[in-house]
Formats: sequence, structure tokens, C-alpha cells
Amino acid sequence: MEFDFHYFSEHINSMASVFSVEVFPDGSYGNIRLVTGNSIFFKKSNDDHDKIGEEALYKTEFSPNEPYENYMPKDRNFEEFCYRSAIQHETLHTYIHPERMPMWLHLTAIPLKSDKMNIGYCAFVQSFTEAPDYSQLSNTDPVVSANVLQICMRLRGTNEFQTAIHEVISDIRKMCKAEHCCILTTDSAERKCSVLCEALSEDTELASMEKYVNADFYDIVDTWHGTIAGSTCTIIKDDHDWEELKKSNPVWYNSIKPAGAKNIVLFPLKYHDDILGYIWAINFDVDRTMKIKEMLELSTYYIASELAGYQIFNKLETLSAKDMLTGILNRNAMNNRVDTLIAEGTESEDQICVIFADLNGLKQVNDNQGHFAGDLLLKDAALTLQKHFPEYEIYRAGGDEFMVFAVENDTEKLEKQILRFKEATASPDGVCFAVGWSWSTIKEIRKALHEADVNMYADKEEYYKKYPERKR
Repeated sequence: MEFDFHYFSEHINSMASVFSVEVFPDGSYGNIRLVTGNSIFFKKSNDDHDKIGEEALYKTEFSPNEPYENYMPKDRNFEEFCYRSAIQHETLHTYIHPERMPMWLHLTAIPLKSDKMNIGYCAFVQSFTEAPDYSQLSNTDPVVSANVLQICMRLRGTNEFQTAIHEVISDIRKMCKAEHCCILTTDSAERKCSVLCEALSEDTELASMEKYVNADFYDIVDTWHGTIAGSTCTIIKDDHDWEELKKSNPVWYNSIKPAGAKNIVLFPLKYHDDILGYIWAINFDVDRTMKIKEMLELSTYYIASELAGYQIFNKLETLSAKDMLTGILNRNAMNNRVDTLIAEGTESEDQICVIFADLNGLKQVNDNQGHFAGDLLLKDAALTLQKHFPEYEIYRAGGDEFMVFAVENDTEKLEKQILRFKEATASPDGVCFAVGWSWSTIKEIRKALHEADVNMYADKEEYYKKYPERKR
């Protein structure tokens, strides 16, 4: 007589369901079906539809033993969970925040006996929490906990984020016994990505990611979100998984498979609702797949938080050094640069040229055409300087004053550039500058600053003599 799974589930005083897994002689699996669920499961799934989104059942009318994807989104990690519990008879537990859900999922899978050779069963007991339960996050395998703790200590043990994150990715590669681990940061607005850090084993034939990351690589990265499909990660570990990837994401398959990947585990780095990038391990120890998944699940939580802080700091640092109107460096950055040059150039005999360029006619434009026209003139002025001095440092010192620092021992070459610049900006009908410059060694830069300023005002006086009607 067939066991009454529904009767069994109703004796569990929590959300409970039973799934079946069809297994083939070669060990691969076929359909995974939702056999039944208790009344709490169906009530919570439907009552909490607004809270838990796509995880809720799509139908109010349930038919036993239908494929699970009729009721919830298809999820390769969920299938792996079912297979390991129903077929390999493992009792499993996880506490995760799937991307498609605004809630945390506390899930336990229990293997059940089966009287069928090709069918296994497992019971799922689950609950949801809107906020993370940190006691559950720390309730993990001791080895996994030790690995995650080591990663956290690396991240918080130094003020040098770049140093720490390179050590972390190296640690993760060793923990996974992988050939390659990498963190890739992404910018969805700009459709750009860049390698933050990576680690390769000494004997690997895999190439560095720097070989692959170019202007078009984001098109591949953009497909990963769909492959993860609302889960916490994607794991490709055997031929069956590769075939599934080939069908579902041929773009990624055709890029990663020829590169030498035998397996991969890929996690998004999420902070709140934003994806900051991705972390992965390639050609890892498949026998430790679930431990690696659990370790990365926890590690990404901390890595993403540290990465977000680092990016915010960098953004603030950039904003503090950039002139928001013209996009070039501002007076604050200029003063810091002068201090740095003095501190580092005490013994230096390298030549530096300081060029002051004061924009002529800004007041008249503001008075006659308005500040919008004046702002456009300032932007054009910055672009003109960038065009003529592309290899040097350009600052907006304030108002209509600009400065160029050129560490350059070829004085003849730079003098010719300055003269071409003066000639190109001599007409009062366009972008017009009064220009002064001075040479010195780096250690005497303050002397050059003063002399360049004096020379610029002398050039300004010549401009007013030639165009007296334009004098302020």
C-alpha cells in the first residue's frame, strides 16, 4: 500500500511539502514533482503571495504529482537540493535569501523512504523571515564557519581594501581547491565591468580574466542574471549541467567552455537590491560542492558589504577631487597635488612646468547671455585645455582660472605646445585665455606657481590693452 504522504505532512506543525525525484540508471534525474503539501503550506503560499512574490504558488487549485515548475520558478539549486535529499538520502538545511524573494528562506530537507526503484522522496519544512536571523547565518558547519571567519578577518584586518581583497580571493581559491577564482565588478548604467581581483593556481592552463574583459564582455555578464534566475547562485558541475547551460545560455556557454572550464560556481555580489559584481570559482573540488556553495553563500554577504563601502568611499573621494561643472580636477585636488609633489620631490631634479590659464570674457558672457552660456564657456575651456595638454594634469583652480602641471624634462617640446595653445586661444570671439607659465625643479614648485601667476597677469594686461572694451 502506498504511503500517505499527505497524512504525514499534515502532522508537521509548520509549512511542509513532499517532493518526488525521478532518477535514471546513470544517476541523472528527470522530473521533480510536488507530491503534496500540508494545509499550512498551501495557505501560507497563497496568503503570502504579495510578500514572497514568485515563490508563492501560481495556482490556487493543486493537482498532486505535477512537475514542481508548474507551481514555482524552475531553480537548478533547488533541484540539486531535492536530488541530494531524495536520492542520496542526505538531511540538508539552508538559510538563504533568493534574489527573486524579498524574504529569507529557512529550509530543511528530510529524505523519505520509497518503495519505487526509480523514485525518491523528500520532505521540505520551511519558514520565511523578512529580516535576516544572524543566529541562522552563523549556524553552519564548523569548517565552513572557520573559512568564512578567516575571510571576514582579512576584510576587516586592514585599511587597505585592495590588499585585503586580493588576499581574500587567494584564500577562497585554496578553500575551494579551484584553479581560478575572481571577483568582477559591474556597472549596469555604463554597461562596463572590470576585474577587481583574481587568483590562479600555479599549474592551471586557464588564462587571466584580463584577457577576456573588454568593451564587449559586459554582453556576456548581462546574461548571468537570467541564468541564476532568481536563485542565490548557479553551479555547473557535470555534463548534465553543461547541457542545460548550453540550451539556456549559449552565449555564456560558448565563452566559458572553450576557455577550459570543467565546472563553475557563480554568485552575484548584492548589496541591498544592487548587483555590485560577481564572484566565481572555476574547476573546484566537485566532491565538496555543497560546502563550497555554503561557504560562498555566507562569504558573499560580507564581501558585498565591504565592496559597497569601498565603492562609496571612492565615489566620495572622486567627488571631492572633481570639478562638477567641467569634469576636470578641482582646487582641492590641486592643493593636495602640490603638497604631494613637495613631499615626494624634495630631492628630485625633474623639471616641472606650471601653466596658469585665465579665461578671458567670462564676465561679459554671464552679464550679456546669462550663466547658462557662461557655464558652457567654462566647459569648452576645460575641453580646450584637455585637447592641447592631454598628457598632463589639468585643474580648475576656481572661477575662470585653470592650471596645468607638467612634469616634463623636454622643455622645448612643451614650450612649443604652450605657444600653439596661446595662438589657438588668442581670439576674443571664442575660448580665449591669458596664459603664464614658469619652469622649476619639483622641489621648488611654489616658486614656479608664483612666477606663472605673475606672468599670466602680465598677459592679461596685454589682452586688455588690445581689447580695452572687454576690461571688467
